[in-house]
Amino acid sequence: MNPVIVGIIGIVVLIVLFLLRLPVGFALALVGVLGFGYLVSPQAGFGILARDLFYTFSSYSLTVVPMFVLMGSIASASGMSRRLYGASYQLLGRLRGGLAIATVAGCAGFAAICGSTSATAAAMG
Repeated sequence: MNPVIVGIIGIVVLIVLFLLRLPVGFALALVGVLGFGYLVSPQAGFGILARDLFYTFSSYSLTVVPMFVLMGSIASASGMSRRLYGASYQLLGRLRGGLAIATVAGCAGFAAICGSTSATAAAMG
């Protein structure tokens, strides 16, 4: 079959999957793997799927997320984040807009300790 026809069929299947409310990532992956597998070979399609999954889940940015979340949980359970916010509020609370400034300063201090803005948002609320 002509690759252009395969592409048009893939777009139609993609729209149908969107209308069936399948998540976008799964729909794109499914249509991409099936289309590539049809055009090249089924082994190549599943090989690309396996390779991409491995490289995505073994990337450095995803392997450190559990440790950042653990750091946020420890800081929240120990009260460190509350004390850090309290200290910044005592220093900056008397200024105009002091509550907002203290919140930003407390989050900045925790982010400097932790190294992750996502873990800071989880720990500070």
